[in-house]
Amino acid sequence: MTNLHVPTASFHSADNEPRDENVPGEEHQLSEQSGIFVERPESVTATKGKNVTFVAKVDSSSLARKPTMKWLKGKWLDLASKAGKHVQFKEVYDRNTKIYTYEMSIIKVVDGDAGGYRCEVTAKDKCDSCTFEVTVQAVQEQQQDNILESFKRSGDAGEDAGDLDFSALLKKREKKKVVEEEDVDVWEILKAAKPCDYERIAFEYGITDLRGLLKRLKKMKKVEPKISDAFLKKLEGAYSVDKGKKIHLTVELADFDAQVKWFKNGQEIKPSAKYVFESVANKRTLTINKCNLSDDAAYECVVGEEKCFTEVFVKEPPITITKLLDDVHTVVGEKVEFEVEVSEEGASVKWMKDGVELNKETAGSKYRFKKDGKRHILIINEATKEDIGMYYAFTNGGESKAGLEVEDKELEILQNIADLTVKADEQAMFKCEVSDEKVTGKWFKDGVEVLPSDRIKITHIGRIHKLVIDDVTASDAGDYSFVPDGYAISLSAKLNFLEIKIEYVPKEDPPKIHLDTSATGDHNTITLVAGNKLRLDVEITGEPVPTVCWMKGNEVVSEAEGRVRVESQKTSSSFVIDEAVKADEGRYSITVTNPVGEDKVELMIKIVDVPNPPENVRCTSVGEDSGTITWDPPAFDGGVPIKGYLLERKKVGTPRWTKLNFDVYESNTYEAKRMIEGVLYEMRVFSVNGIGVSQPSTNSQPFMPIAPTSEPTRLTVDDVTDTTCALKWRPPERIGAGGLDGYIIEYCKEESDQWVQVNEEPVENNHYRVKGLPVGEKMLFRVTAVNMAGRSRPATLSQAVTIREIVENPKIRVPRFLRTKLIKLVGEKVNLVIPFQGKPRPVVTWSKDGVLLEDKSVGTRTSEVDTILFIRSAERSHSGKYTLSVQIENMSDSADVHIQVVEKPGPPVAVHVTDVWGFNAALEWKPPKDDGNCEIIGYTIQKADKKTKDWFTVLEHNRRPSCTVSDLIMGNEYFFRVFSENICGLSVEPGVSKNTAVVGKAGLSNNRPPFKEKDVSHSPRFTAPLVDRCVVAGYSAAISCSVRGCPKPKIIWMKNNMIIGEDPKFLMQNNQGVLTLNIRKPSAFDGGKYSCRAINDLGEDEVECKLEVRAVQEKGVEAKK
Repeated sequence: MTNLHVPTASFHSADNEPRDENVPGEEHQLSEQSGIFVERPESVTATKGKNVTFVAKVDSSSLARKPTMKWLKGKWLDLASKAGKHVQFKEVYDRNTKIYTYEMSIIKVVDGDAGGYRCEVTAKDKCDSCTFEVTVQAVQEQQQDNILESFKRSGDAGEDAGDLDFSALLKKREKKKVVEEEDVDVWEILKAAKPCDYERIAFEYGITDLRGLLKRLKKMKKVEPKISDAFLKKLEGAYSVDKGKKIHLTVELADFDAQVKWFKNGQEIKPSAKYVFESVANKRTLTINKCNLSDDAAYECVVGEEKCFTEVFVKEPPITITKLLDDVHTVVGEKVEFEVEVSEEGASVKWMKDGVELNKETAGSKYRFKKDGKRHILIINEATKEDIGMYYAFTNGGESKAGLEVEDKELEILQNIADLTVKADEQAMFKCEVSDEKVTGKWFKDGVEVLPSDRIKITHIGRIHKLVIDDVTASDAGDYSFVPDGYAISLSAKLNFLEIKIEYVPKEDPPKIHLDTSATGDHNTITLVAGNKLRLDVEITGEPVPTVCWMKGNEVVSEAEGRVRVESQKTSSSFVIDEAVKADEGRYSITVTNPVGEDKVELMIKIVDVPNPPENVRCTSVGEDSGTITWDPPAFDGGVPIKGYLLERKKVGTPRWTKLNFDVYESNTYEAKRMIEGVLYEMRVFSVNGIGVSQPSTNSQPFMPIAPTSEPTRLTVDDVTDTTCALKWRPPERIGAGGLDGYIIEYCKEESDQWVQVNEEPVENNHYRVKGLPVGEKMLFRVTAVNMAGRSRPATLSQAVTIREIVENPKIRVPRFLRTKLIKLVGEKVNLVIPFQGKPRPVVTWSKDGVLLEDKSVGTRTSEVDTILFIRSAERSHSGKYTLSVQIENMSDSADVHIQVVEKPGPPVAVHVTDVWGFNAALEWKPPKDDGNCEIIGYTIQKADKKTKDWFTVLEHNRRPSCTVSDLIMGNEYFFRVFSENICGLSVEPGVSKNTAVVGKAGLSNNRPPFKEKDVSHSPRFTAPLVDRCVVAGYSAAISCSVRGCPKPKIIWMKNNMIIGEDPKFLMQNNQGVLTLNIRKPSAFDGGKYSCRAINDLGEDEVECKLEVRAVQEKGVEAKK
């Protein structure tokens, strides 16, 4: 800013010391010569600890509103935000002189108050500013002879008031950095502490600069480190790295094979692309790639029980401004953009205006902030005079500023108002046009504002301003002007009143209707589109004023309010039809009469409209991807010839319609293409005439584009007899979406083209026998596939077929599994299907073991191509050789099928112990009398101790009728039993040995007194009772208890005191005295009291429980509850 005015104001000290009008070395700051400032603050040199006051005076006599004063330090710091004990402001207004006095006081000046200051005063469109400086100097030492003056009292009440103030005797001394005793202790604590505890100790002792603390610790004299057994070289105290770079943390170990662990803020670090572990000899290195602010942390290296610590600091590079702000000069209402470009994307930029920060919270809708990569933009939507000032963009590495100047937009006069000369009762209209639509203004007559009334109308439409005066009188004459608001512009014009004196002579003139209908084409015919408005203004002349009558046919059109009405003026009559309909069409007449004569004009009003939609839209044929659509013309063409039609289609079930043509289609038949085969479509049609497009027609019936299938494939002759021919074929290669309904078979003689259709309805099978053919004729055959789209191309035999029986030798095709003996179990079903061939149909016979099969339990059934032998329940008597014979005339063929029906064998015979030695016993037996109709493949031998009588298997699959059982226990007596085995399994009953094997004791004999066996028998006693239970219906449940008794008790289960018999719903188990009753899928009926009773010769015992069966509730019932 250019400074032109030299400040002459003074500076007041709080000590009332005389001011120096001219401070040596002072440079007066200059400001704009605007005449607002009467007195300006000037630069001073202040004594540290004293008060200083700056005074500025502003003359408001020429200002429209109260001025606004701002005190600033530097370029942007608004001191109003610092108001308090240190900085104080004061404002005084003198009504007589209209001068505002502004004061700023700095209480007890400190070194930080030094610098440049600026004060700004603004008042609407005027502004002024001036700058000044403050220099702070130290307190000067007083002479010894003035020491008594220093013993002054505080306050202003008198020499005896207040307390003595000795502050003036104090000398300024250099500040010394004194390390308090507590600080020394803190450093000692820090030096002995771990790096991970630094932050806690600093917080405990009130240290806030943690980075400074670490730097100081690093610079302090290092204490002789403690010798470590694991580390030869530990981590340094701290590391520093730039953001985005990588850093290496390295330790040296005493043990080359030692394993280390790395921790970050107490959390173990795992190897990854970011954290890389390296091990070379005794060096262990942690590499941190692409460091960011999250890597600023404490790190720890652990080897066994020893640790070493360090701190990593990540430095963020400063964000610099690569493209500075540019000054902007604009006009009021325009959009303003300040753009700055920084060195990195995502950086933070702070915007300020004249020292005040701009952000989303404080800026409101006035400012918008935009980020685009490295570009940051401040947008001012509509600039005003209040937006004038300096704008700043700050980053942590730079700043940029630019000024904004806003000027008033010049108003351009596009059309000025002109002078008018009017007669009495005429209308006067002043009209002007300006360049800005938003500008408003006022109309004046001879300096007095014109206000609207019934006769005077003021309008503002866009850029045009009008003043209309109806029925002008002599008092309306004068000078008129239009003054736009906010602009020093005035548009003036004069209204002259012309007064004419006319002597009235009555005049008679016959009435006349002035109506021109030449633009309508036909004479006196008006065409009107339905729904539109018709206003027919007819000028009428005649003296005296004629009477007007409008009629439609023989009915008079009234002047009352309505859709069809007549509006009358002095010299004209208007016929109005609002929202015309078809009923308004017809012949109208207007008749005017007065005493001199009469005039009449007839009119024809024709109402035209969009046509009705087409009718009867239908699909007449379809193709693979097309369909032919036809329709009937609309019943009403709207009074205008039909130009053509528009068509749309859509898939059934979807709401979206697709246009098929954009130019009108004139024909009533259209072939729609590019459709999907197998998808249902609907069509609709619009009629188009010169007025517009009709409503859509009703949708056509759904249709599906389909195509006939391809021809059947591999058509061959399967069989020929004297009067028939059997054909077979494969389905078409392409069937399509239309599916396949069946086949049509046709034939004709070899040299004829008269095809005869064999079947009326399509056959679904891929084979067919044509019957009733002439013997010996050569016939051609063809097959056609049929679906809903029609018939496919036919598949025709390449050669004619002679209708004659073909002799074929009989042959039996025995299945592979019947070429060996067929083994079946007693009771199983036997169902043998054996195919054969031969022509004509052979004679089939079955025999068993050379005798014709007559057994009624064995059934046979024979067809043209196979025969079936079936037995519903096989018995051993059905075993044998079955022979199948097929014969044609003197030719025959036969095949044998061997069937063996088997079952489990009987028990071995004569099982006995032949010898006992040591711990062994020899057994022998004879094969079973009944081998089950198959070979015995082995024996299974079991033994049982006479005491326990529990059977254990000792040998399986023993092939011979004898065996040796070993590992018997000395002193025990054993029983033996043997099961025979064939391919059906073990025999049902075993052969039990008639004698036993006693394993005697050998060696020394101990002649002990006879042992008296203790009687352990006792009555049954339940050791674990039954427990009440609640179970869910449909899920199997079980109840259990345990019993002890000797001899072994008999167990009886009861329900509601009724014995449970052999009911398959209940399964009773006894495992070493643990009794279990399993209930399969219980229902509500199975609930009740269950009891278990144990009985032996010595007594009985009983336990009981209750079982509750709860029904399963449906999910819907539970939700309602």
